[in-house]
Amino acid sequence: MTTRPDRGGDLPSRPPAVPDIPAQPGPEAAATGPAPAPPKAAPTPPGGADATAPGAERTPDEPATTAGTDPAAAPEAAAARQPDRAQYGVCAFLALVGGLVIFDATTRIGRAINTADPIGPKPVPILLGVLLLVIAVIYAVDVARGGAGEPEAGEDVDLSLPIDWRTVLLLIGAFLVNAVLIDRLGWVISGTILFWGSAYALGNRHYVRNLLIAVALSLITFYTFAIGLGVDLPAGVLQGIL
Repeated sequence: MTTRPDRGGDLPSRPPAVPDIPAQPGPEAAATGPAPAPPKAAPTPPGGADATAPGAERTPDEPATTAGTDPAAAPEAAAARQPDRAQYGVCAFLALVGGLVIFDATTRIGRAINTADPIGPKPVPILLGVLLLVIAVIYAVDVARGGAGEPEAGEDVDLSLPIDWRTVLLLIGAFLVNAVLIDRLGWVISGTILFWGSAYALGNRHYVRNLLIAVALSLITFYTFAIGLGVDLPAGVLQGIL
């Protein structure tokens, strides 16, 4: 009866609840003063907005860029998707050379076939011309799909600078002078002009040393072709001396 309230008994006695007593500051806490208040949490942006959105405040150690984006990689990715239209000129050049080789092999080369050469002179240039055409088509398809060659890491070239037309024109002039004078003056003289002029066009200003090196290179190539390969280069005005 004393433990069953539904039968008219009294409720069982319960021990009184002990209230939580706050911790009393000791002598050390009293000497150092009151404890600092805990830091307040930073306010959450309304609507759960990202803290990295434009105009939002960010902590000093927070990166400036938004997550999932790389500003440096964006221009490179866009450039990789665009085909380099200048490469189509290379494709056209390969196709033109291949077509000329095939045309020359089929129209100008005869059918000289003997026991020592049963194939004849036509198949090899025709095969080379066909291979050039195939390479031009494959190259054009690769360029159209965004393919591009990787830049040479070892070259220190600034592509933003303009073309040095003075150097280009000087080199072209050196080759043209050699082509015009090689029959009249001979390879030794025209080759000397070619080597010396190329060094001058590329910025070398050691005139006497370059002249000696150019003469030596011309003589070495002249006798290398004549003795080693059996090909006589034009001697020109030095005929009978060399």
